[in-house]
Amino acid sequence: MIDVDALSEKYPAIKQMQAYEPIFWKNLNYKKEADLPVGVEHIFDAEARFQRFAPYFEVAFPETLPTHGILESPLLKVDKMKAVLNAEAQNQVRGNLYLKADNYLPISGSIKSRGGIYEVLKFAEKVAMKHDELVYGDNYAKLNEPRFKELFGQYGIVVGSTGNLGLSIGIVACKLGFKTSVHMSSDAAQWKKDMLREKGVNVVEYNDNFSHAITEARKSAEADPTAYFIDDEGSYDLFLGYSVAAVRLQAQLKAQNIKVDAEHPLFVYLPAGVGGSPSGVAFGLKKIIGENVHPIFAEPTHIPSVSLGMMTGLNDQISVYDAGIDGVTKADGLAVGRPSRIAGKMMDTLLYGIQTFDDQKMMKNVAELHDSENVNVEPSAASGFTILDDVQAQLEQDYPMENASHIVWATGGSMVPKGDMDRYLDDGHQVK
Repeated sequence: MIDVDALSEKYPAIKQMQAYEPIFWKNLNYKKEADLPVGVEHIFDAEARFQRFAPYFEVAFPETLPTHGILESPLLKVDKMKAVLNAEAQNQVRGNLYLKADNYLPISGSIKSRGGIYEVLKFAEKVAMKHDELVYGDNYAKLNEPRFKELFGQYGIVVGSTGNLGLSIGIVACKLGFKTSVHMSSDAAQWKKDMLREKGVNVVEYNDNFSHAITEARKSAEADPTAYFIDDEGSYDLFLGYSVAAVRLQAQLKAQNIKVDAEHPLFVYLPAGVGGSPSGVAFGLKKIIGENVHPIFAEPTHIPSVSLGMMTGLNDQISVYDAGIDGVTKADGLAVGRPSRIAGKMMDTLLYGIQTFDDQKMMKNVAELHDSENVNVEPSAASGFTILDDVQAQLEQDYPMENASHIVWATGGSMVPKGDMDRYLDDGHQVK
């Protein structure tokens, strides 16, 4: 049993969290030495696997033809959005503001197209090689042939999700031929459940939170010897799939002549739910781009799971519900009460800090991004913009900001149905 009162005495910010006040938690272990279980070689192994599967994507998902089967998103300079934010801000964003538009990633329109799809690919490769149907030198386009669908149909893939992870895994696993089940919490948007069912995925719904959905998903997989469970709370394969983003971003920074050094620091704002995808990206950024890139997480005030876990050092051993925090947010992709087993431990020396934010301000930013840049994102994907004002004053104490670059990571949204998007925009336009 966790003694929250004792924790609150030791970490007074918990009382602010319980009152749903925005807080900034600065990581005092940032940049210290750490012995991590994975390194840069694992990132390049993941990137090589994506490259091997590129011919498969070209034939199975023709929308990837323009990128030659590589799943990637653009890096957009958003000067108009910066002007809108600075007109309202107490703390001006100095330097250039960019959007890493993972909302435009092919196949499932979210950051989960990296980690979720990657773990499916790794499992598919393992199965095909186990049955002597594939070697590394093959053209992986052959995996789209009916005989592979029959082979993969002997296996199941199971995952628990609040939405986007289930969407990415479900679409690709079903396309390959796997029997696929996605266990979804009550926070998941209805359109995501509907889309999965249209693709042939078995969607199991719960009138409960993510922790319950993933627990039931795990039990289901354990009961089926042919099923492979993708664990959003503790998978290094998911983590490494996300990390590949850094290799691609490095090339985009070079192509756009965006300098990153001590005088030109780069700040990257990442929405955090269970923490796996932002942690994977942050790990990749630090390993590939180096010491002058500084990752910052954004979490809703009503479900600050990674903040609470890292602040107390309890990581996945504490849930926001233990602290009496209600976990209710419009950011469905971030509605996870307990952080991943990996996130806090991996981020202990790699994460600059975490800022929590108010949902209403986030919804306003969804509308502002649409109005200023004609870019649609789902609510959680706008949260990087939402924390900019609060974080700038802290950053200016530590870094030269005149020539800084800022990247807000848009984690999803291009597949949101028009009716749902219109409702998001209406909500945002009503915020004063």
